[in-house]
Order: sequence, then structure tokens, then C-alpha cells
Amino acid sequence: MAHPISKYPVPKLEDLPVDIRDKMLEVQKKAGFIPNVFVTLAHRPDEFRAFFAYHDALMLKESGLSKAEKEMIVVATSGLSQCPYCVIAHGAILRIYAKNPQIADQVAIHHGKADLAPRQKAMLDFACKLSRTPEAMTEADHEILRGHAFSAEDIWDIGGITAFFALSNRMAHLIDMRPNDEFYLMGRLPPPAK
Repeated sequence: MAHPISKYPVPKLEDLPVDIRDKMLEVQKKAGFIPNVFVTLAHRPDEFRAFFAYHDALMLKESGLSKAEKEMIVVATSGLSQCPYCVIAHGAILRIYAKNPQIADQVAIHHGKADLAPRQKAMLDFACKLSRTPEAMTEADHEILRGHAFSAEDIWDIGGITAFFALSNRMAHLIDMRPNDEFYLMGRLPPPAK
């Protein structure tokens, strides 16, 4: 039985503004499918543009954080928020970037017990605290990260990714966004032989 991917109307690709349609087709060309986050958030084109502009500014720019570390933040904090879409979709991306089929499950469930470097655990401790109890953040939390060679800009990136995906998690819960089936196996199995 097919399940809807959102509680809200999902626009047809051909009915979307050209810039949004082009962005989706570009993603489809690279990934082989259009992730449901694109299709569902296109319900409100102006918000779609703002969402993906901020997403790209955080996740695609060069940084002191690796691509895998950025995805670890998404998976750990989305696990705390019990957001199926973000855990499953970004878990797939994390497995690919880390070249590790187990890491996303470990990070989503309990990053403190995951097979991570102490630096990465400190990063995720910070992100999870900011996600759950932002009012309890102190200079000592920043000092711990500095002790692991995170720069002030790296700490901003950790905080920005945490904050952005708090928004994303809540929107996914609001509209009951369903992950694409393709995400479940990505990065778990070796690529097919050529």
C-alpha cells in the first residue's frame, strides 16, 4: 500500500517554478531520484528557496568540519528529535561519506557509544546539548571544543547545522514527511560490480 509522503498537497514537477524544478532535476541527475524533502517543501516555493539556500550555505561550503562530520550532527540531533526522515535520509548520506555501513545507526541511537574519535564525540555532545537544552550552554562547552582543535568558525558551523536541522526536524514531523525507499539501503551494500 502506498503511503503519502506529506499531509500537505505535493505539487507536480511540471507545475513548479522553473528554478525549483531545475534544482530538483539537478538532484535527480546526481542521486538517481528526487528526495521527498524537495517535493514536499515545494508546497511553499518561497520557503523552499530560503530553506535550501540556508541548507546549502551550511552543508556545501568548505569548513573545518568534514562532510561526514556535518552529517553526523544531523543524524545525532535528528535522532534526539525522533525525526524518521532526517535520520534515514542523512543516515544514508553519512554512511556514504564515512564509507561505513554501521556508523549512522550508531550515531542515531547513542553517539557516545559509536565508533567515533573523541573529537567527533565532543562535537556531538555539544550539538546534542544545544539541541536539547540550549539554555544550559556555557563557555565551558565552547572550551571543550577548542580543546579538540575546533575553531570559533567550526563551532559556529556546529551550532548552525544543529539549529537548521531543528527546523527541518520539526517541519518533517509537522507534515509527516516520509523518507524515500532508496535511502534505506544507500551506503549499506557495496556498489554493484561493473
